[in-house]
Amino acid sequence: MPNKSNAMYQLMIWTYKIQDSFGKPGDILLQFGIKTGYTVIDYGCGPGRYLKKASELVGKSGRVYGADVHPLAIQNVRKLIQSQNLNVTPVLLGKEDQSLEEHSADLVYALDMFHQVADPLEFLAKIYRIIKKEGFLYLEDGHQSREATRKKISQSKLWQITDETKTFVRLKPLRKE
Repeated sequence: MPNKSNAMYQLMIWTYKIQDSFGKPGDILLQFGIKTGYTVIDYGCGPGRYLKKASELVGKSGRVYGADVHPLAIQNVRKLIQSQNLNVTPVLLGKEDQSLEEHSADLVYALDMFHQVADPLEFLAKIYRIIKKEGFLYLEDGHQSREATRKKISQSKLWQITDETKTFVRLKPLRKE
């Protein structure tokens, strides 16, 4: 019997290819204020549909990490890096993942995946660990209500919402000096 996780992942890739034929998915990143030289993490990067734009925005002096829990995602990201010559580092995330340095990211985005996170408090704590004090997290609701997103953020006691659009919320870490 084929691996159900792999089959679902392949279906997701196929769906994204159809969606992406109608627009440029990376354009959402233009709203995030990504600057040359930034360290950016695409958390839950999937097949890497935003990585090329992120790589362009940070330039040669910046760094992008494409992080995901699924090995097929990282396999696709590696192919994308090679074919597009991107300054992206693939990261396979695990339960006790420490491969992303503490307080290293200027900006983290997690798009179309928050609704799938089994433990939102643990997820938000992991991102809190890797983001700089003055950094931002851009979080898309995915297939859940904005109210559900707000509730999960509030329960974490680690983040403050600083902006909201129809598509995403922008968060800054609550850090004690």
